[in-house]
Amino acid sequence: MTPPHGEQIESWDLVIVGAGPAGAATALGALARAPGLRVLLLDRADFPRDKCCGDGIAPHVLDVLASVGVRDATDGWTPLRRLELSRDQHRVTGRLARPVWVIPREVFDARLVERAVAAGAVLRRHRVSEVRRVDGGIVLDDRIGARILVGADGAHSVVRSSLSSLSRGCRALAIRGYSPTPETRRGRQIIRYGDRRQPSYAWAFDRGDGLTNVGYGEFVDEHRSPDRGGPTRAILLEQLDRLLPGSVADGDAWRAHHLPLSGWRWRQPDGPVLLAGDAAGLINPMTGEGIYYAVATGVLAGRTASRALDAGSPSAAGAAHRSAVRGLLGRHLKHTWVASRLTRLPVVVDAGIRAAGRSQHVFDSLVELGLGDGRITPRLTGGLASGLVSGLTTRPPLPRRR
Repeated sequence: MTPPHGEQIESWDLVIVGAGPAGAATALGALARAPGLRVLLLDRADFPRDKCCGDGIAPHVLDVLASVGVRDATDGWTPLRRLELSRDQHRVTGRLARPVWVIPREVFDARLVERAVAAGAVLRRHRVSEVRRVDGGIVLDDRIGARILVGADGAHSVVRSSLSSLSRGCRALAIRGYSPTPETRRGRQIIRYGDRRQPSYAWAFDRGDGLTNVGYGEFVDEHRSPDRGGPTRAILLEQLDRLLPGSVADGDAWRAHHLPLSGWRWRQPDGPVLLAGDAAGLINPMTGEGIYYAVATGVLAGRTASRALDAGSPSAAGAAHRSAVRGLLGRHLKHTWVASRLTRLPVVVDAGIRAAGRSQHVFDSLVELGLGDGRITPRLTGGLASGLVSGLTTRPPLPRRR
C-alpha cells in the first residue's frame, strides 16, 4: 500500500480508531475468530482514563464479552439488583430480572484494553486527524495503512466525519460526577425524570464502594444555543441538584459529554470502513445507554472484518457489517425510537411508572427496552394503556364553571 506522495507506510490488516469498549470489543471479536490478524488499536489517551458515563454495565454486555472469552470484566465490583424510577409523585422500585454493575470507566475500559492486548492487538497512543482512501485500503495521517478500518472513536468521530454520506442525528448532553452514597440510595440504581425537554432525567447509581455515580442529561435541540435556552453546565447541575438534592454540593470529578442518539434506521456505508458504538450513532434514545451497543457492534465489526479479510474482499465488509448490526438491533432500534418519542410526553412517563408498579412484566420490559435489546411488546403496550387510563381517572376533577 503506497500513499500518493510515495513514502512507505506501515500496513495492518485491521486498524481500530478508539480503544474504548467498542474499539476493544472490535479487537477481541476479530482476534477470537482469527488470532493471527495484525490488529492495531489506536487511542488519543493513555489507559486508564476517565470518561463521562453513568458507568452502568448491563448483563447483556457480559453475555457478549463471554462470547469472545472475557468473563472477568466485573470482578471485584458489587452487583445491583434494584431500580427506582420516579417523576414527581409517581414512583416505582422493582427487582431487576438480572443484576447490573456500576464500574468506573477508567477501570472497565482499561480491563477490556488489557484483554484485547493479551489477545494479540497492538495498542498505541495516537490522535488521528486524517483518513484517506487509497488503492488497496485506507491511510491514516500518511503513516498508518489498514486493509479494513473501524471507527470506534466516540461521539466526535474523525472516522465517521470522513464518510461524508453520513449526517449526524439527534443528541443529548449529560454531566456526571461522583458523590458519597447515602444510606437511602445504597444498593440501587435511581432514575428521576425532570420536566425540561425529554428525554431528561437525573440518575444515582451506587458503585458499591462508598461512592455513587450521579448525573443529569437531557435532549439537545441542535438549533438552540445555550443563550437561547439550550442546556449549559450550570443548568445541568441545577437540574441534578433539584432532582437529587445534595448531589452537587458533595460531588466532584464533573465531566460533560454529548451523546449521539440512535434513530429509526441505522446507516453503515459500503466499503472497508466500519463504525461501532458512539461513532456509529448508537446510543439508546430513551435512556442514553450505550455500552451494550458499543460492545455488541464492536464484536460484530471485528468478526465481519476478519471474515472479509479471509475472503480477500475488504470492500465487502461494510455491507456485511450493516446486515449483521441490523439483524441484531434493527427492530430494537425502531422500538426505542418510538419509545423515545412517546416518553417526550410526561403523561406517558407517568403511565409507564404506574404500569411498572402494577406489573413485573411491564417493569422487566421497560428495563429491557432501556438497557438491552428489548422491544415494545403487546403486553407492554397494554400495560401503558392501562396506566394512561388510570392516570386520567384518578386526576382531581376540574373546577366547575359558574
